Amino acid sequence: MTPEVKQKIDNYVKQNKIFVFMKGNKLMPQCGFSNNAVQVFNTLGVPFETFDVLSDPEIRQGIKEYSNWPTIPQVYINGEFIGGSDILIEMYQSGELQQLVEVALAS
Repeated sequence: MTPEVKQKIDNYVKQNKIFVFMKGNKLMPQCGFSNNAVQVFNTLGVPFETFDVLSDPEIRQGIKEYSNWPTIPQVYINGEFIGGSDILIEMYQSGELQQLVEVALAS
């Protein structure tokens, strides 16, 4: 990954309380897993931003190295990598995600 790509990813992750690297965007997800992530945050009614990895192959590859996680979507809350859609759904069902989001939005 180039330093430029790492810087771009850093900026997205650090400038947004909740950020999702996904296929498509929050208005038009392009895969089921990305759609799951969008639905979870929509259900919580919290603001979040997305980046369409299909629009930038360098970032699509770079985030896999950045997080050391092979799949997309990738969810970041308060600058911290949380995981993909399965982990997000598990955390939502346990109530852990709601707490994490509340803390992130309050900070």
